Amino acid sequence: MVRDKSKEFGLRIIGLYKYLTRTQQEYILSKQVLRSGTSIGANIREGFAGQSKLDFLSKLYISYKEAEETAYWLELLHESDYITDAQFESIYTDNKELIRLLVSMIKTIKDRIDQEKSRKRH
Repeated sequence: MVRDKSKEFGLRIIGLYKYLTRTQQEYILSKQVLRSGTSIGANIREGFAGQSKLDFLSKLYISYKEAEETAYWLELLHESDYITDAQFESIYTDNKELIRLLVSMIKTIKDRIDQEKSRKRH
């Protein structure tokens, strides 16, 4: 689920980048949001190929940080009038959903790791 959602989000970010560079002639912020917004899914995919639960958790944390950074760039693009209220709300809502999913996954995996450590001690 998170794999698909992050890929769909990455494709939306690419579309936003194209719009910003072609229509709005904006190249600096658009490059930042492109980098962070597509990095979310790349790190999730890399995490699924991880060697351990800790490796997976580390990649999820990176994805979470990239999603938060993406939220910041989207806010700047909106508040500087490069994207409309409707454009912002649509993509920002998707970004926040990814953040919620990542936070939930991180918490679940941390809990499992802690439970395994606890079982090994007893």
